[in-house]
Amino acid sequence: MNISKTRQIIGWTISGLLAVLFLYSAAGKLFLQPEQMGQMHLANWRIVIALGEIGSALLFLYPKTNVYGTLLLSSYLGGAIIIHMTGGMSILLPAVILVTVWVIGFIRNPELLIKHADEN
Repeated sequence: MNISKTRQIIGWTISGLLAVLFLYSAAGKLFLQPEQMGQMHLANWRIVIALGEIGSALLFLYPKTNVYGTLLLSSYLGGAIIIHMTGGMSILLPAVILVTVWVIGFIRNPELLIKHADEN
């Protein structure tokens, strides 16, 4: 399915911004704020979580693996929402980012919204 030039530009722009957000977040886990992971009882997992976040963001950015990146980032953000809920923090930010990931996933992959005739 062909995507309009405007949709492509919007998709790439927001995908790039989301990738930068996730890469910055992963850098924070690795270098900038490792003590915050300790407060959430995830200090032993911070490197694994950060590497998963980096890999998912890169898969999300690359067109051929965008669907996989969307699914992986959804799982990551679902975990973030759970951690925020159990820690008494607001879930607003990870929830908004999750919805944005899905909207961009659908903008870049409109075939995800189309029901194929052979699925009946």
